[in-house]
Amino acid sequence: MAAVRTSRGNKGRVTGGADREGGPLRAVGRALKSPVRTVGWLIRRATHAHGAGESGLGKLIELHAVNGAGDVLITVALASTVFFSVPTDEARGRVAMYLAITMAPFALLAPVIGPLVDRVPYGRRAAMASAMGARAVLALVLTGAVVGGGIQLYPAALGVLMCSKAYGVVRSAVVPRLLPRRFSLVKANSRVTLGGLVATGVAAPVGAGLHQLGPRWPLYAACAVFVAGTLLSLSLPKKVDSARGEESALLAADPDHLHGPHRRTRGDRPRLALRTVGTSVTHGLAVNASQRVLSGFLLFFLAFLLREHPMSGQSAAVSMGIVAVSAGTGNALGTAVGAWVRSRPPERIIVTVVAAVVVAAALAAAFFGAAMVAVLAGVAGFAQALSKLSLDAMIQRDVPEQVRTSAFARSETTLQMAWVVGGAIGISLPLVGPLGLGVAAALVGAGWACTARGLLHAATASGRRRLT
Repeated sequence: MAAVRTSRGNKGRVTGGADREGGPLRAVGRALKSPVRTVGWLIRRATHAHGAGESGLGKLIELHAVNGAGDVLITVALASTVFFSVPTDEARGRVAMYLAITMAPFALLAPVIGPLVDRVPYGRRAAMASAMGARAVLALVLTGAVVGGGIQLYPAALGVLMCSKAYGVVRSAVVPRLLPRRFSLVKANSRVTLGGLVATGVAAPVGAGLHQLGPRWPLYAACAVFVAGTLLSLSLPKKVDSARGEESALLAADPDHLHGPHRRTRGDRPRLALRTVGTSVTHGLAVNASQRVLSGFLLFFLAFLLREHPMSGQSAAVSMGIVAVSAGTGNALGTAVGAWVRSRPPERIIVTVVAAVVVAAALAAAFFGAAMVAVLAGVAGFAQALSKLSLDAMIQRDVPEQVRTSAFARSETTLQMAWVVGGAIGISLPLVGPLGLGVAAALVGAGWACTARGLLHAATASGRRRLT
C-alpha cells in the first residue's frame, strides 16, 4: 500500500512538474495568439462598421480583400515569367501582343458570363465561390509552369484573369443587395474596393518574401487564400441569391420610364442591358472609357519615354517607379475619398474629377517635366478610381437587376478595350514628351466635353425624381 501511495505521490509530483513546465509554453502560446486575435478584431471592427456587419456588406469587404490578396500573390509569382514581363526595350510588336492577351478574358466574359449569371439569379454566391475555387486549382497548375516554363503557363494565367474578372462582375452586382441603411452606392463600392487595396498592399511584400524561398511558394499561398475565399463566398447572406423584387428589363427610349418596376413581354429579350438605362450610364461609361484610354496611353508611352529619357538625375527604373507610386497613391486616395463621400450624385462627381484630369494633362503638356508628369499620374489615378466607383453606383442604381450582371460585364469589356486602344496609341507615337501629353489631354478632354452636359442634366433629373 505504501508503494502504491508512493507511486501515486510520484505520479502526482510528476504531473505537477509537467504542469509547471507546460505553464510557460501555454503563456507563450497565449502571447502569440493575442496579436493575431487583436488584428482580427480590428479588421472585423473596420469591415463591419456603420451597419456593414448587419447588412452583410462587411463579409463582402472581407471577401474582396481575400480576392485582392490572392491575385497579388499570383502576380508576384508570375512577375519573372514572359507572360507579365514587358520590357520597354523589346519590339513594339511584343507589347501589342501583350495588349491582345489582356483582351482575351473580356472578350469571353461579356457574351458568356454576364448573361449566364443573369439567367441564374440564385447562383451569385456559387459563382463567386467557383471563381475562387478555380483560381485555387490554377495556382497549383502554375506551380509547375513557373519553374519548368511549361506550356500550361499561358492557358492557366489566362484562366486566372478570366476568373478574377468574373468574380469582379458578380461582386459589383451583389453590392446593392447588401447596402446598409444611409449608405450611398458610391460609399459602399469604395469601402469594398478599399478593402481590396489594403489587402493587396499587405500581401505584396508577403508574396515577395515567399518568392525568395522559391517561385512556387507565392502560388501555394495563393491556393490557400483562394480556398478560404471559396468558403467565405458561400458564407455570404442568403439575400445575395434572393430574386425577390427583381423584374425583367424593358427596352425603352425614355429614360424616365426606367426607374420603376417593369414587366417584360414574351417577345422582349434582355440582352441589350446598356440600352435600358438612358443617358446617365451611357455617358458615364463613355467618360470612364476616355480615362481608361488615358491610363493605357500613359502606361506605355511613359514606359518607353522614361527608358529613353529618364527624369533628370534619376535612372529609368527610378523614374518609372516615381510615376507608378504617384498613380498608385492617387488611386488609393480616390478610393478612400469615395469611402467617405456624402450622398452626392455620382454624375457630378465624374464631371468634377475628370475636369481636373483635363486641366492636369494640359498643364503637363505645356510645362513638361518630372514634377508635372508625377502630378498628372496622381490626378489621373485619383479621378479614375472615383469615377469608376461612381459609374458602378449608376449601374447599380439604374440598370434593372434582371440584367445588371450583363451590364457590368459589358461595361468592363468596354473599359478594357479603351485601355488597349490607349496603349496602342501610346506605343505608336514618337517619344516626344509635350506631344504625347498633348495627345493625352485631347483624348480625355474630348470624352469629358461630349459627356459633361448629359451627365449634369441626368443628375438634375435624378434629383427631381427623388424629390417627387
